[in-house]
Amino acid sequence: MILVTGAAGFIGRHVIQRLMQDRLPVRVLLPDYQARRVPWDTTDPHAPEIVTGSILNEEAVFKAVSGVHTIIHLASAQWWGRARDLERLELAGTRTLLSIARSVRVGRVIYLSQLGAAPSSAYVLHRIKGQTEQLIRNSGLAYTILRCGVVFGEGDSFINHIAMMLRINPFFFLMPGHGEIILHPLYIDDLGRVLMIALESIPTVDKTIDIGGLEYTSLIDLLRTVMRVTGMRRIIIPVPPYMLRLMTGIYTRIFPRALMTSQWLDILATNRTASISNLYEHFGFQPRRFEDTLVTYLPKQRHVFRLFRSVFRRRPRRI
Repeated sequence: MILVTGAAGFIGRHVIQRLMQDRLPVRVLLPDYQARRVPWDTTDPHAPEIVTGSILNEEAVFKAVSGVHTIIHLASAQWWGRARDLERLELAGTRTLLSIARSVRVGRVIYLSQLGAAPSSAYVLHRIKGQTEQLIRNSGLAYTILRCGVVFGEGDSFINHIAMMLRINPFFFLMPGHGEIILHPLYIDDLGRVLMIALESIPTVDKTIDIGGLEYTSLIDLLRTVMRVTGMRRIIIPVPPYMLRLMTGIYTRIFPRALMTSQWLDILATNRTASISNLYEHFGFQPRRFEDTLVTYLPKQRHVFRLFRSVFRRRPRRI
């Protein structure tokens, strides 16, 4: 039995679909409000077993973890939360999960982290990801930690949010800094394939592996690619990152959610890359190119509809 946390999120949905296609026994731990409306076909004979409850609830976690041999830990507040949400969900939640997993003798934890994660990082997202990695390494459980670059695909909270910001402002785009930051985007289907291979790959046990896509791209080149693919040409205006952080703080006080969050800006604070050969060396396949995948779905998106749905969507309930 495989337990997936964060199964209703962008990455979690794709992982569940792959596990269902492979007909693997899977269980998910979801808060009650998410369990009532899951993004997969519950009538499918290979649909996951649902355990309702918070990752901070020891009783719910014990029920979810019992009989499980592998945990794919994806629960995260990366794209919507503030610092306190990250601390509660990723640190306190992971601590609870690991404690109970150790007591019932779970075989391994596979954790999805972020390139640049470090316990001493100056940026909240990377500091908390790094602290969570430390918890996992010191848990006494076998583990695989995958540090990946920006994950993109239909429904993501990075590329799609850039497209929404381009749509809402027909004249210009405010870019953090001068766009020289180097990113290493990874397509969601390639990440799903990595996770499936990691389930069976013994050489990945007790390893921390940095992964990314087939190419590096600077922020300004990424923006120009999104503009070219969507046909939304805008003037790019460099803005000091601290100004955007201030604007984001004000924005989040007005609307339930922000298209550009402080964690979003943490990712763009400095270069975040892995060796291009890592994915092939550890998992045996070549990822897809950034622009080749964007053209398959991004021009078809209804950005205005998605914009209003994203901005006025309620924040997840406090867990």
